[in-house]
Amino acid sequence: MRFRVTFLVLLLILAGSALFAHQLFIKLDTFFLEPHSKVRVALLNGTFALSENSITADRVLDIAVAGSGDVSHLRPEEWDASGDTTFLILETGDPGTYVLGVSTRSRLIELDAASFNEYLEHDGIGDVLERRRATGALDEDAVERYSKHVKAVYQVGESRSGGWDRSLGFPAEILPLTNPYELAVGDELAVRCLVHGSPVTNQLVFAGGEYGGSAIVERGGRTDDNGVVRLVFDRAGKWYVRFIHMVETDEDGVDYESNWATLTFEVK
Repeated sequence: MRFRVTFLVLLLILAGSALFAHQLFIKLDTFFLEPHSKVRVALLNGTFALSENSITADRVLDIAVAGSGDVSHLRPEEWDASGDTTFLILETGDPGTYVLGVSTRSRLIELDAASFNEYLEHDGIGDVLERRRATGALDEDAVERYSKHVKAVYQVGESRSGGWDRSLGFPAEILPLTNPYELAVGDELAVRCLVHGSPVTNQLVFAGGEYGGSAIVERGGRTDDNGVVRLVFDRAGKWYVRFIHMVETDEDGVDYESNWATLTFEVK
């Protein structure tokens, strides 16, 4: 049964938590671009305000651009990972609404029990933390296999077009159900959350961003039976939507597997 979630306004305590700072976002100086131009796109591996380290080309599984036509794929060798922030040069096409996506290969990380619990709390993976508490596993160290799958919807010129809702086939994705560039301040946007191509239910999803150099406090909600959550974007600015889907595994040497997804765009 479809339901409208009651949104939680969540103030996440960032200070003193280095573990929180490893989200991945595609961020542009502006998401409103000129046709047939070259644009420098940043990938922030940290927070929406600051990248802590770059993503090297060998970690990239796919870079895809989709509009109203076919999906094209870019070469990871074309990007710059020489500093703390990864940069990619994007060449825009005809007027329309487009999606840029980057999917990374999985990696393993091993954390002691206290660090893993803190990471779950501060990155919004409370369901896993509660299960560890309920099963008496809070004192257990953890090995996690994780990968990140990020997208940005950007507008070229004035004409809106299809393609903004296209799935890129990533292991985790956020699909807007209406064109983000038809949003006005105060509008609600519904997004569908997919994991391995299927809607994920009861998934905790967060939205935040920045406006005028100041952070927009995160708010969140849970997906319904169709993997849909509805979020209100109550001010202009650069926005993100994010979730982390984590499950336990039976694989030797791996306790948890997580897929991270973010979607970014701008509201005027």
